[in-house]
Amino acid sequence: MRSSAFDGRSDEEVFVDFRSGDKAAYRELIERYHDDLLRFLTRLVGDRAAAEDLFQETFLQIHLSADTFDASRRFRPWLFTIAANKGRDLLRKRKRRRTVELSAPLKGSERGASMVDLLEIDVPAPDERLDASEQDRLVQLALDDLGAPLREVLVLGYFQRLSYARIAEDLGIPLGTVKSRMHAAVAAFARSWQRVSRPDLRDE
Repeated sequence: MRSSAFDGRSDEEVFVDFRSGDKAAYRELIERYHDDLLRFLTRLVGDRAAAEDLFQETFLQIHLSADTFDASRRFRPWLFTIAANKGRDLLRKRKRRRTVELSAPLKGSERGASMVDLLEIDVPAPDERLDASEQDRLVQLALDDLGAPLREVLVLGYFQRLSYARIAEDLGIPLGTVKSRMHAAVAAFARSWQRVSRPDLRDE
């Protein structure tokens, strides 16, 4: 387990230390959020290299905008809002889709998770003849059809295993919006899955 001089201090307290000129505090925040934020960005934008660039851009923005942060509020939602906005910007600029890294395990999960986990919710089950890699590929094709707002809530809900309340906080949107987007995302994913997993329906 990683030991730090900042152990026991909240993100907000560490951020105040950073804003006061403590460079070690900035590195601490980067280390605390490296895994979760990079995983979120990877699945949001579709490839690891782009996600790493966005991770750096996000923390650069944190550095540049430090004076604008209200330290009486929570740091994590501010961080994820900045990251999500940068991810949306990249998705808008792209002219073609790219393949997401499917096999990144969930932090704290003994068995890990991939996009096939989406098939465990209220969506059609995959053909038993498909192997795991083919399932992952088809799930990615289905996920690619979702716009950024729907993909965000799906990634946070089914990969990060966050509650609706936590998603609302992290993305800075109302709880009702999270619920409606999640409902729409699952329905859209189900339709896309039907199309990509059944060749007989693709041309309909």
